[in-house]
Amino acid sequence: MEKTQNGGPVSEEVKRQLWLAGPLIAGSLMQNLIQMISIMFVGHLGELPLAGASMATSFATVTGFSLMAGMAGALDTLCGQAFGAREYHLLGIYKQRAMLLLTLVCIPVAILWYNTGEILLLFGQDPDIAMEAGTYARWMIPGLFAYGLLQCHVRFLQSQNMALPVMASAGAAALFHLLACWLLVHAVGMGGKGAALSNAVSYWVYMILLGVYMRTSSSCEKTWTGFSMEAFRGARDFFRLAVPSALMLCLEWWSFEILVLLSGLLPNPKLETSVLSITLNTANCLFMIPYGLGAAISTRVSNELGAGRPKAARLAMRVVVFLAISEGLAMGVVLVCVRYIWGHAYSDEEEVVAYVARMLLLISVTNFLDGIQCVLSGVSRGCGWQKIGVYINLGAFYVVGVPAAYFFGFVLRVGGMGLWMGIICGILVQVFLLVTITLCTDWQKEATKAKNRVYSSSIPTDLAT
Repeated sequence: MEKTQNGGPVSEEVKRQLWLAGPLIAGSLMQNLIQMISIMFVGHLGELPLAGASMATSFATVTGFSLMAGMAGALDTLCGQAFGAREYHLLGIYKQRAMLLLTLVCIPVAILWYNTGEILLLFGQDPDIAMEAGTYARWMIPGLFAYGLLQCHVRFLQSQNMALPVMASAGAAALFHLLACWLLVHAVGMGGKGAALSNAVSYWVYMILLGVYMRTSSSCEKTWTGFSMEAFRGARDFFRLAVPSALMLCLEWWSFEILVLLSGLLPNPKLETSVLSITLNTANCLFMIPYGLGAAISTRVSNELGAGRPKAARLAMRVVVFLAISEGLAMGVVLVCVRYIWGHAYSDEEEVVAYVARMLLLISVTNFLDGIQCVLSGVSRGCGWQKIGVYINLGAFYVVGVPAAYFFGFVLRVGGMGLWMGIICGILVQVFLLVTITLCTDWQKEATKAKNRVYSSSIPTDLAT
């Protein structure tokens, strides 16, 4: 047992990470199904409702959902290190603090969503689509508040290596969403508004299921000790991690949204936009695998650093990089094999199918590189390097990636493939910088930092001042 605590055999570490990552991957896929199911229901209502719902969902993801998920990433560091240090009561305080502050941040975002239609008109979008998107976004507002609270619950449980409740609750919420969508869209006759509202209802159901588990399970009796006034203190320390964590995620997500906007300016924009949408949809599904690995390594590294075991944290990092490379190579082979088949799932047009086949070759490269960056970003969150991650993503995607995409797509006239090649350049830079920083890490120093962070939080406020 002592061997395991000091790093353990590689096989033991692989089992730990896969046991944690597997349910997290499944849970992420189930959560993504909620918005996908809503779009599918709206798609049967006509072209205009589908266009409005798609645009509203994209706008909501960029301005709200990515922000909530990113800010909640601060809990990967705080809760994970506190759990490793066995300061269990701090996890409940951190979660309550995050729930309070994320709810406050939701208020200005909700105002933004309420005016989505007018904002889209200012950017020159079609008036009918803009108004349809504005209506859809307004009915999604209740879901924004649920999503922020939900992310806090997920990180709270994840930091304690409790992934199965997250997966089970996500699956139950996705099944409930099917019924909710049918009832609100068709039975009640709300149409697109019902699909948007069903998102909110299902997110609240998901959050409530996790909340009930947290309060009733004996597994959380040490980490959830009830509400505490300490949650109203320490906002500055939380934002020091939450803001960079949000920027770290949003900067990358926003760069892909820029690709969609640029594709509409290419010759034959209908073909380019359609193929790019298929490409992004495929890439997002594949991304769930390294995302789960990234969440798992964030937990493992933060736990081990908080427990004062730097060698174990370093071993966990090496193992997850090996897993990411293996997954990227295996998935690359699969994509190459199905490249002439995959396009038929989305379109019967041979031009689209052939274009998708070429794009899948680029997706295979993207998925390989994205897997490495995703797990190393997880290491960064586990260590508390969110500020460094912001500078890396800013430089990689906005100094290199987006300009390269414009150069390949418009100057060299490579089209949509050129846009994607530019983003690959950005991911290459991102991976190189993350690998360099990780290789230069003093793990003993990181363990000391984690200990100090947990210790400063555990001191009573009156003594700390």
